[in-house]
Amino acid sequence: MKKILLGTTALVSAGMIAGPALASDPLTVTVGGTVTAGFYLIDADDLGGVSFADTAVKLVARNIDINAEGTLDNGMVAGVLATLSLGDDWNTNANNNDAVFRELFAYLEGGFGRFEIGGTDGAAFKMHYTSPWFVPGNGVDSPNILNTLTAASAFRHSTFSLMAADSNKVTYFTPRFAGFQLGGSYTPETSFNGPNPNGLGILPNSAANIGDVLEFAINYAGSLGSVDLGIDAFYVTAESGPVAADPEEYGFGLNLGMAGFTLGGSWYESEDLLVTSLPVPSVAGVSEEVWTVGLSYGTGPWTVGVAYLTDEISSPGFSAEIETWQTGGGYNLGSGVDIGLDVQMSEISIGAFSYDSQSAGLVLSIGF
Repeated sequence: MKKILLGTTALVSAGMIAGPALASDPLTVTVGGTVTAGFYLIDADDLGGVSFADTAVKLVARNIDINAEGTLDNGMVAGVLATLSLGDDWNTNANNNDAVFRELFAYLEGGFGRFEIGGTDGAAFKMHYTSPWFVPGNGVDSPNILNTLTAASAFRHSTFSLMAADSNKVTYFTPRFAGFQLGGSYTPETSFNGPNPNGLGILPNSAANIGDVLEFAINYAGSLGSVDLGIDAFYVTAESGPVAADPEEYGFGLNLGMAGFTLGGSWYESEDLLVTSLPVPSVAGVSEEVWTVGLSYGTGPWTVGVAYLTDEISSPGFSAEIETWQTGGGYNLGSGVDIGLDVQMSEISIGAFSYDSQSAGLVLSIGF
């Protein structure tokens, strides 16, 4: 998962739209993207007589970003961002071999702040700080690559708010004052994890889905002497159907940077929420707690680091936990090309059973 931190530290002074203000030139269109690939040696415990020790080639972060942006005559910035994501496996017939728009939204930015509308992550996600990524294209919080047993898919393995994911929403970010910024989002419906064409008719309210998601976030970005500081906190609440409790998410994150070092961490907890392929409310009173911490060091083209994340799911009569260590680093070859080493160690505990996995891989990440 690509992590984006909104940092509108300098906004163009402009008023709201008044009259037919048009850009003197067409919006400028840029196309970019990212592809990350890794070759891994994996050693994992057997599960039910099935061996998981293997080698693997992982191809992830297959995104193409199309951005159209321009400055209007009144000084406002207007744009559209579309993120095209390739399917998980184009060698199957499971209809996942198509390219789909994972995000598609429009935005306006000026002295009033920034306004976004469409399919994208909300304020709680975009304003969040967490443990640093030091392996090209991969990290321990919201990893693109996680070499552990398939049982790990039951865990979120992320301190980011995922309740509304990339569902259609409206978001507002204030200008940044003295380093502080506020953000808020509203998502009417979470049935889709991406931009959905809800132009004809209206969707029925479903007890199986979450709706009316409200996100509130605050962060600070600045410096205290020679130390760069980033800190955030967020709260997310929503309504569910009559058969489940209304889910909640809350968390905070912190980054400290000095002399090439970055120390970062975050904490997250959700109540009455199940996050699988689609977020749905829980009828079993499920809670999930995640926290992570990491340290990285960068000098010139080199970056190295170590990070840890633990994720625990609990409900009456049941508990499960995954712990993951990651270490490694990367080297920038130039022009958006990075190569690195990714070492992972994970342990999954489900009741009285536990399973280990270790892996080491060579990663190549290319941004264009």
